[in-house]
Amino acid sequence: MKIYLVFLLTIFSQVVFAQINDGNIRLKTLQKSNIGKNYVYGKWNEKGGMETHLTYLGNVKTKKGKTYKIMTSVWLWGLSRRATNKILIFNNLNQYVGEYSVTMISDLPKKLKNGILIFENKNNDCDQKVSSKINFKNGIPKEFFRECKKGSGDIYEFYSF
Repeated sequence: MKIYLVFLLTIFSQVVFAQINDGNIRLKTLQKSNIGKNYVYGKWNEKGGMETHLTYLGNVKTKKGKTYKIMTSVWLWGLSRRATNKILIFNNLNQYVGEYSVTMISDLPKKLKNGILIFENKNNDCDQKVSSKINFKNGIPKEFFRECKKGSGDIYEFYSF
């Protein structure tokens, strides 16, 4: 029983440690302020390992004067190289405000222009001439739909904050 408990605590402590480091690499990326540059932390391999890709998209100033910084995150983990994808929101002091979870890497936004988050349809199932745009000038949307035009109909993806 003791061995089982020690094993569980060891696994749990490594998961918690990974979460603590995540904040440090996010802060590093925000402090560099290189819009559109992808930073890779860690290294995934077939034996395991983890790798995080962070891309700072820029900041938006709302009509009420608040400034938000927007970053995308791709965390690669596990033997099958699973990905956890997010749109991260920070305030002007680089403090975490919240996030939107995104299913596919190709569904992450590619840029932020004039307060508008722009999603390009790079997924083969979507019309690549159509892009979705989400306006952040009025503040952080609590939820939004992203549209994908297909030949057989439209697909709407729902995101909540």
